[in-house]
Amino acid sequence: MSQEKDGDTREAAGFAGFDPRTIEPYVVKNPEALAVNFARTVEQLGRAASAWLAPRERGEKVDTVADPVVDMVKTLSKVSEYWISDPRRTLEAQTHLLGSYFSIWSRTLQKIGGETGVADDAPAVPDKRFADEDWVKNPFFDFLRQAYLVTADWAEKMVSQADGLDEHTRHKAAFYVRQITSALSPSNFVTTNPQLYRETVASNGENLVRGMRMLAEDIMAGKGDLKLRQTDTSKFAVGENLAITPGKVIAQSDVCQVIQYDAATEEVLKRPLMICPPWINKFYVLDLNPQKSFIKWAVDQGHTVFVISWVNPDERHARKDWEAYAREGIDFALATIKQACGEDEVNAVGYCVGGTLLAATLALHAQEGDKRIRSATLFTTQVDFTYAGDLKIFADEDQIAALEQGMAAVGYLEGSKMATAFNMLRSSELIWPYFVNNYLKGQEPLPFDLLYWNSDSTRMPAANHSYYLRNCYLTNSLSKGEMTLAGKKLSLKDVKIPIYNLATREDHIAPAKSVFVGSSAFGGKVTFVLSGSGHIAGVVNPPDRNKYQFWTGGAPKGAYEDWVKSAKETPGSWWPHWHAWIEKLDARKVPARKTGGPLNSIEEAPGSYVRVRA
Repeated sequence: MSQEKDGDTREAAGFAGFDPRTIEPYVVKNPEALAVNFARTVEQLGRAASAWLAPRERGEKVDTVADPVVDMVKTLSKVSEYWISDPRRTLEAQTHLLGSYFSIWSRTLQKIGGETGVADDAPAVPDKRFADEDWVKNPFFDFLRQAYLVTADWAEKMVSQADGLDEHTRHKAAFYVRQITSALSPSNFVTTNPQLYRETVASNGENLVRGMRMLAEDIMAGKGDLKLRQTDTSKFAVGENLAITPGKVIAQSDVCQVIQYDAATEEVLKRPLMICPPWINKFYVLDLNPQKSFIKWAVDQGHTVFVISWVNPDERHARKDWEAYAREGIDFALATIKQACGEDEVNAVGYCVGGTLLAATLALHAQEGDKRIRSATLFTTQVDFTYAGDLKIFADEDQIAALEQGMAAVGYLEGSKMATAFNMLRSSELIWPYFVNNYLKGQEPLPFDLLYWNSDSTRMPAANHSYYLRNCYLTNSLSKGEMTLAGKKLSLKDVKIPIYNLATREDHIAPAKSVFVGSSAFGGKVTFVLSGSGHIAGVVNPPDRNKYQFWTGGAPKGAYEDWVKSAKETPGSWWPHWHAWIEKLDARKVPARKTGGPLNSIEEAPGSYVRVRA
């Protein structure tokens, strides 16, 4: 009886290659419950809309969404002009795309008809968005997947093959096309994502009710902007389970606190270690927890560690520029170290833009005869912005001027703006998966300390951020010897001290090639090291985890690609290699120092500046 029934089912299918029973999970079982939950979803969506509108109606928030949209339209119109200007090119482009669609349709019919070994038209690239098996097994979703991938590939080629575009316009157009195609992926919509469709049917739309409730909460948390949750923030607290290496705040200026960490060894290196982190994010990425903490590890190796903890600025700091951050940050920390330890010579570390500021300050020190910093380690730091990657698309004259106008009104740039820009560099990984999981599946994200740190954004003083964008991304003045700081024109060739220059291979913020090219700007010996992984994981890579690898080689000269080919690969963390480099420069040791020395501590580490949330 069972065999006869199965046979009837196969015959009813009409196509040997497709079993209609696979459609069952997509059939609504309880339309009444689904309708009720759709109504509840609309109610929660209304709450989200109210949370978005309220601060705008009160005049607390002014939208600047139109500015990037206008820039995107202007940029992509230049690409369109090339293809539309010649009817033959237009026809060729349209024919190519339509031909691909017809081919996909034909192959889909072949698959439904039971033919095996039918190849896809879509590019054969692994893609996590289409991991569900029904993206291939189900004819409807298989067609959508292939059509989307072919269209996205076609759109990218429209940019790359358009003649007459200047490099900046082409770069922007390619970036905007990637943002559009990422947003329009069928994986981002309930009715075109098989997994979402099945979950919605199975839960009668409960997932959407939960998701829209989370959307409303996240817009309220962002005070009218969407604050996309990437982790369960309730599981973390700075000073409780993040940034808990023992130490004390021993000095404070308008722009920073200086933290000294308690010694963990009987003897310490004579030269203290001063860390200058980026102010775009908070310093505790280097002190997430005891297992991942570079700061704790350095203390355990016998370093006397001092860290600059930047203020989370507000309107009072509007005029704090790079000179202020150099004088009231780096120089203030050096003076504090002298008072606490009695040492004139230090080893310095700069991370990302903190490293760029450190490099500029070193050039300033060289002109002033200041020799307190005897070596510098740069983590994923750009001093030459020729190959600065996708962030350059935000830094042309029109966009910087618009940004400056917005900052002038309040005195700073909202931290969420930079966070969004960084997320957009990898939107297919850092935006849309969370959009789908949070708001369409209704799933709370898992706790992850690194993503909590990523969400703990900081504001940027107007003068500081304007100077950074104009002198680094727009004019690349530091590497050209044209940057002016404290009334002096800076040259990195004046920097003769040893430099340990660390790049990470998959960095989207400070591309490895950009860091490599910047190595040649210095006047002294540069040790270039390439780490596996990206901007954060490639730096925060403790030795006991034995993850990733790093490459070392000759002097950073010639082409980056040639250096990589001849470099020696070493498994694991680069941290011990760096520590050996430091000891080779000066291995003298002294008895462990009392935290703060003669200075009275202000408060326990990690201090109050780092706890201020944007």
